[in-house]
Amino acid sequence: MLSPDPESGSRAGRLHVVSQAFTDDRALDVAVSRALLQRVAAGELPETLRVARPGAMVAFAKQDAVAPGYRSAVEAARDLGFEPVLRLAGGRAAVFHEQTIALAHAVPDPTPRAGIHSRFDWTAELITRALRRLGVDARIGEVPGEYCPGGYSVNARAAVKLAGIGQRIIAGASHLGGVIVVGDASRVRDVLVPVYEALDLAWDPRTAGAVEDELDGAASLSWTAVRDALLGEYGREYELVEAELDAETIALARPLAAEHLPG
Repeated sequence: MLSPDPESGSRAGRLHVVSQAFTDDRALDVAVSRALLQRVAAGELPETLRVARPGAMVAFAKQDAVAPGYRSAVEAARDLGFEPVLRLAGGRAAVFHEQTIALAHAVPDPTPRAGIHSRFDWTAELITRALRRLGVDARIGEVPGEYCPGGYSVNARAAVKLAGIGQRIIAGASHLGGVIVVGDASRVRDVLVPVYEALDLAWDPRTAGAVEDELDGAASLSWTAVRDALLGEYGREYELVEAELDAETIALARPLAAEHLPG
């Protein structure tokens, strides 16, 4: 799965890739990515990419948590089977489910603030290339009316959002987080309609799309195929090394999980 791409040129170095997800404990799932960031920043782990298949959750941002309708939004998510969590990075509420890909890239950097925009651009370009490999008319940019809007969103045909990217920096490292909707776009729309209504956020549900809806013969497209296309693009830039989450990272994540509960 992680063999280098033969068409690749020079690479930036090694990138450890982990895939574990904690679908029965969504707050812990978020906290694991935070723990990876902290350990990479401290020099305890090398640069690490997490590519996981998450459980159903609505990831709320700090702005959401102080909104008057936040409690109603949390209950709306739960009512539809989506566990509410507080996200590690990003602007407004976003949706993860079993037909999405969750990305978390922890990058060591002594001066992470200086590279914020270049990292956003690099990650958006990489996701765009991966989706184009699959035949999607993928582009970078915000679609008017999209949920969790951002200039580095990845869309199809300048019409529907397929992926969003958020970033967090701490002393010594940055975290690039992303979600790519492979399938079941209707689940994204169905949960965000009441959640965004409760938060008093305007958006157009027609702008929420999925990769499978952009391709002929979409029924044959698998989550794994999109994951492999993404790893193929990372493999052009790095030597990929398959890795496992270690006990120290999980132990650090467990107490952090409480900070990602909706309260």
